[in-house]
Amino acid sequence: MAGIAVEFPPHRYTQAQAIGALTDFAGPEFRRFALRSGVEARHTALPLARYAALSGFTEANDAFVDVALDLGERALMAALDDAKVKPSDVDVIFSTTVTGAAVPTLEARLASRVGLRQDVKRIPLFGLGCVAGAAGVARMHDYLRAFPNQVAALLAVELCSLTIQRQDTSVANLVAASLFGDAAGAVITKGAAATTAPGRSTGRPGPRVLATRSRLYPETEHVMGWRIGSNGFQIVLSVDVATVTEKYLGDDVRAFLTDHGLTLNDVTTWVCHPGGPRVIEAVEGVLDLPPDALDATRDSLRDNGNLSSVSVLDVLRANMADPPPPGSFGLMIAMGPGFCSELVLLTW
Repeated sequence: MAGIAVEFPPHRYTQAQAIGALTDFAGPEFRRFALRSGVEARHTALPLARYAALSGFTEANDAFVDVALDLGERALMAALDDAKVKPSDVDVIFSTTVTGAAVPTLEARLASRVGLRQDVKRIPLFGLGCVAGAAGVARMHDYLRAFPNQVAALLAVELCSLTIQRQDTSVANLVAASLFGDAAGAVITKGAAATTAPGRSTGRPGPRVLATRSRLYPETEHVMGWRIGSNGFQIVLSVDVATVTEKYLGDDVRAFLTDHGLTLNDVTTWVCHPGGPRVIEAVEGVLDLPPDALDATRDSLRDNGNLSSVSVLDVLRANMADPPPPGSFGLMIAMGPGFCSELVLLTW
């Protein structure tokens, strides 16, 4: 990976400020629950005063498109700059979001704004939710194995605050209103031949992707997702998320590592999506991780909330800013609707 960036909207609030403004039901019990969520502050797409005035899904989605384009442009340009790559050098761009709808998709609307070529290949992803950051990195790797002389970009934009249902008192919506924040992230990756081409800068010394694995769990469609209707995106979020994690993830990770001649002890860097405190604890438990292994994950949740697909990129950014010694192995882990997981084996 040659470059990475995560960008946030300018509106940043403490958890206490956010939960009072994003819902119509922030009573004492909900406040106590929200203040135990592991989130201390979040960024929101709009100033908090705007949310109560949104007339419905149409206005919220219009706001999504406007903010997503500006935030996505910032993230993409910052990642390109980090990678020492010109927009015209990008051969394929993957984009993902699950918090708004736009046709043409975000990367198409940004193409001329940022200077992508007219023949750039576009691969928009929708519906992957929280797993999409890791899945996007994995699909870039798949593509670049076939086209090793090319450059790929991933853009993830999630404005979760625009999906919160103000009058929905379900437990799932209470959890969503407590956890989710807004951000955009971008990653630039070069194929093996592109990194060694004469005269081409390699950007920052980021990790290489060695292998990936996708896992779709049977009969778990009810665990996470959206019900999409006239009011927009209504969260589906079951308490079974942690249970499914405990049931499957440990065996999946061990089998994946074994297939590549590795064990859990060989992994020194864990790039894990911060689903929430209970999910983080489940991952630690099934993988028998040391207490500080997921510090970057907890830091991201505390400082920014759960950013859906952008969260694992935020954790990756932290690890790329403070990389482990050369030759170290890392594992990127994220889970999302399906219910599913994505594993990405890294080396520095």
